[in-house]
Amino acid sequence: MALPLYDSQPARRVPWVTYLLVAANVVVFLLTPMSNFATWYGKDQVRECRAERFTYEYGAVPKELTTGEQQPLPSEVAHRCGPAGFRKAPWTAAFTSMFLHSGALHLLGNLVALFVVGMGLEDRLGRLRYLFAYLLFGLVAVYGFAYTSADSGVPLIGASGAIAGVMGAYLILNPRGRIVSWVPPVIVVRLPVWVVLGYWFVLQWLSLGDEESNVAYTAHIYGFVAGVVFALLARRAGPARRLAALSRG
Repeated sequence: MALPLYDSQPARRVPWVTYLLVAANVVVFLLTPMSNFATWYGKDQVRECRAERFTYEYGAVPKELTTGEQQPLPSEVAHRCGPAGFRKAPWTAAFTSMFLHSGALHLLGNLVALFVVGMGLEDRLGRLRYLFAYLLFGLVAVYGFAYTSADSGVPLIGASGAIAGVMGAYLILNPRGRIVSWVPPVIVVRLPVWVVLGYWFVLQWLSLGDEESNVAYTAHIYGFVAGVVFALLARRAGPARRLAALSRG
């Protein structure tokens, strides 16, 4: 399996928004009980309980998003860690969940993908439109997953839905691009973007039936499709804006 390293096409501007998103995800992770850095959350079971309750407080619980009401903690969690002790507006968790990660590997995998394709997409869309698109993709992924699993009480966390949208948009706006990838054990190759991202999307689709996995493949697919649709609309709007400008001239 190839590991993407970077986009071979240099950016024309400094990708400040991508850097900001990477930094925000890292800082938030370091300040949560899921990080070993945050020693103030305690140790052992105390820390595990705080991490679990933190995830329910700021993660996107599908049943909460579809009903608009906060749900009690599952009985096994409440028995082990005590009652929730917090109040939340479920819709806010759709945003906060995008910046939470269960562990360092979860964070690293997402940020590598964001770094590879995010800079290129920011370069093509511009900073503000790119930031809007990133958040939009994340929301589509979260709510798409929620309505597909409406009765689920398991929190969804991670930036992968938003990043999947960035992948889909990048594929449409830069279909001839190439991604430098590492193929174990020592080969570094320049692969067409449609090979790398297309292969990733197919893997998500084929993994939908894996009930033992804790990966939200459905959210990835919703995010990716949202990115593709957004990019198609953006690409179609470009010539229309240029034509309007010429007609005014």
